[in-house]
Amino acid sequence: MKKIAYGILCLSLFTVNGVMVAQTKPVMEQKGKVRPYHPEEDAQKKIDALVHKAAKENKNVILQAGGNWCSWCLLFNEFKDNTAEVKKVIDKGFLYYHLNYSPENKNEAVFKRYAPEGHKLGYPFFIVLNSKGKVLKIQESGSLEQGKGYNKEKVLQFLKSVTPSK
Repeated sequence: MKKIAYGILCLSLFTVNGVMVAQTKPVMEQKGKVRPYHPEEDAQKKIDALVHKAAKENKNVILQAGGNWCSWCLLFNEFKDNTAEVKKVIDKGFLYYHLNYSPENKNEAVFKRYAPEGHKLGYPFFIVLNSKGKVLKIQESGSLEQGKGYNKEKVLQFLKSVTPSK
């Protein structure tokens, strides 16, 4: 009987360890889905490169603050990629970056620089930079929601309010 109990305990520990190992994998690899936030990146370096590119392309930069842990962040990412009119406006006038906030990397210096009060907004929220890296607008996402998703007209209105003039 002790051998059976020991065997079950070992099997349980193996299973628990197996789950724990799976949970320690980057979220981007879990469940076979690619996730938009990358905690390992040097966010400021990426933003600097986007601002430089935006200046050449006469675009603004949108930083979507959040993390792979945030269901509304992932929902917005899916919404922007799968709503044709929204995708068209973003592709035409913006460069887009997912600014990670997670236990692995809170990007404190970046948030302090661009949105020192951003933590009060909830996630996701959006920081719009012009082609010189100046903050044009910080937009919370609650007012863009409708039901269990996002409202296309409200999102388009937000985007059009910060689209660079050509």
